[in-house]
Amino acid sequence: MKLADQRISKDGVVIIKAQEFRSLEGNRTEAMRRLHELIDSIAVLPKRRRPTKPTRNSVRKRLEGKTRRASIKAGRDKVRE
Repeated sequence: MKLADQRISKDGVVIIKAQEFRSLEGNRTEAMRRLHELIDSIAVLPKRRRPTKPTRNSVRKRLEGKTRRASIKAGRDKVRE
């Protein structure tokens, strides 16, 4: 239910439609393969994100860029006497 997949209804029913083969058995086998694939994809937990700090140099570069941009914009102001 947490997967928010289109194949899972609001009631929690999994709907898999298989029309690839002409035979019922072939389609049934394909549907079961897809169901197993869906279950396997849910079983694997995604890696947890480890929060990191930006490096001191990257912070310095970002602030220098902001200062440079601010001085460019300040230079566009009207000249006052």
